[in-house]
Amino acid sequence: MNTNLSTDLATKPHYPILDGLRGVAAIIVVTFHLTEPLGTGHLDILVNHGYLAVDFFFLLSGFVMGYAYDDRWNKMSAGSFFKRRVVRLQPMVILGMTLGAIGFYFTDSTIWPLIHTVPLWKMLLVLFIGYTILPIPLSLDIRGWQEMHPMNSVGWSLFFEYIANILYALWIRKFSKTALSIFVVIAAIALAQLAITNGDLSGGWTLNVEQVRIGLTRTLYPFFAGLLLSRMAKPTRIKNAFLWCSLLVALVLYMPRIGGAEHLWMNGIYESVCIIIVFPLIVYIGASGILQTQSEHRICKFLGDISYPLYLVHYPLVYFYVAWISNHKGTTIVQAWPYALLILVGSILLAYAALKWYDEPVRKWLRQKFA
Repeated sequence: MNTNLSTDLATKPHYPILDGLRGVAAIIVVTFHLTEPLGTGHLDILVNHGYLAVDFFFLLSGFVMGYAYDDRWNKMSAGSFFKRRVVRLQPMVILGMTLGAIGFYFTDSTIWPLIHTVPLWKMLLVLFIGYTILPIPLSLDIRGWQEMHPMNSVGWSLFFEYIANILYALWIRKFSKTALSIFVVIAAIALAQLAITNGDLSGGWTLNVEQVRIGLTRTLYPFFAGLLLSRMAKPTRIKNAFLWCSLLVALVLYMPRIGGAEHLWMNGIYESVCIIIVFPLIVYIGASGILQTQSEHRICKFLGDISYPLYLVHYPLVYFYVAWISNHKGTTIVQAWPYALLILVGSILLAYAALKWYDEPVRKWLRQKFA
């Protein structure tokens, strides 16, 4: 998941609507994680396509990367680029992992039988590996969910974000539009094949061959399609773009599962169309949009500001919620919604506090230090 345009390139015109859309998608991710434990499986989750927000983040990230950096490589080294990315991404990674570690031993539930048998040294080892965003091997799985990052599950997408950043900086940034277009078409075919074969694109958070393949496939098309879009699109001026794009994002992510267990391919086609066609269209409209009131500017800025912190801090709270659900079998959405709402609001407040009291000051200090 990427960050605000203004952070990486203050001298260029800003796309505030894209920041706002990132915040909208981040909030939907939280609702997805809050409804996930109420389903009986991946076919009947209330926010069934919420995980596609990650693919939307990747596309936004590629667009931002191309816009912010494509014309700067004559005066910027790869090392300087990576330094900027680490300064922008890692402080919140460290906070998110630390929050997950603090809550680790307090999530008392039979759903994670390993937790209370894990020695402190092993938990700290997993935490320190998490600080680097490198995935842990399955032998170090201390929660029992086979996550790359047991302290904060969402770290898997940051791992693939870094891979995409490395590929961009060392190799793919040099591609011509034609070469990049061919690469993106091949990546789109691979994504559609995976989605239609599996019935969905959920996955990527486990360090094994199958899940790493899913993670790479989910990353390569949207990220580099976003890069291609940044090079080829000529934004116009579209009114009410934030409203329409927000509605489109919500419609895509809140759409119920299509086809059921009998016709998995139907859902795979839906997700392929969303990522390959609809998401680039949303980003193009968002980049073309104009904000007409100060209220719209404030909303987009707030949503953009909290989007990345919200993504990193919400899951440690969700672990407590999942434990509560698992300890109260048969909990319905009617019974759970007050607690879910509390987690959602608490996550937003925590994200804003983390932004103002930790993330922004730490990044400012790091920029001064590295400058």
